[in-house]
Amino acid sequence: MPRFAANLTLLFTEHAFLDRFEAASRAGFTSVEFLFPYEHSPEAIAARLAAHGLDLVLFNMPPGDWMAGERGLAALPDRFDETTAGVETALAYALATGCPRLHMMAGLADGRDSRAGQAYRRSLRHAAGRLAEHGIDLLIEPINRRSMPGYFLDDVDAAADLVAELRAEGLANLTLQFDIFHCQILHGDVTTRLTRLLPLIGHVQVASVPARHEPGTGEVNDAFVFAELDRLGYSGSVGCEYNPRGRTEDGLGWLSACASGRARI
Repeated sequence: MPRFAANLTLLFTEHAFLDRFEAASRAGFTSVEFLFPYEHSPEAIAARLAAHGLDLVLFNMPPGDWMAGERGLAALPDRFDETTAGVETALAYALATGCPRLHMMAGLADGRDSRAGQAYRRSLRHAAGRLAEHGIDLLIEPINRRSMPGYFLDDVDAAADLVAELRAEGLANLTLQFDIFHCQILHGDVTTRLTRLLPLIGHVQVASVPARHEPGTGEVNDAFVFAELDRLGYSGSVGCEYNPRGRTEDGLGWLSACASGRARI
């Protein structure tokens, strides 16, 4: 069974953010992820992780003005200085918490715009270089057009090709964040892509399709996908980035089903 990480931005929202670490631990999780920690100090995050025996496996670099609709800066040609500042901010949190990987959001830009493409590659090269100094991986994630219209990186295969291209340049710590929810909406054919792209994948996330609820409640046989991850030898975490249909704790039957080895969830 994969190692599941509770996404504390979406799960356990019945509790204040810093109290979600304890809730996740009580529910049986040993690792967590979240979108953005920046409303709290690195020391506060690190203390909650230590207090509850949790590993932090992933979070995002600053995305710009999220409340104003920004969804990352990396592909925005005129925002490179903010992008590099965000790398330093995220790096401080990663070093304080022992987080081994960071996700850099591309932003809202036309994927056909050559200036955006050049800006994105420049941002990735800079960020990967800085993180490599500390043994930290950089992740990029394609996001479906329905959930985030206008997002620059909206194709799994194109994202994988970009990772391969930049790795060939020497960016060995650049990896693909493979979100089952986004892949199914964008392309389908999830397990074939997992098999083909596994050498490039640094992190996996899951939510049901189409409603983005608990695994096993949508059109994808998530138990089959988890078994495929085991068969393929995937050793990383699977982030639970879904919106619970009710109280988080009431919807964790899928997790106990996986733990007990039942065939379906």
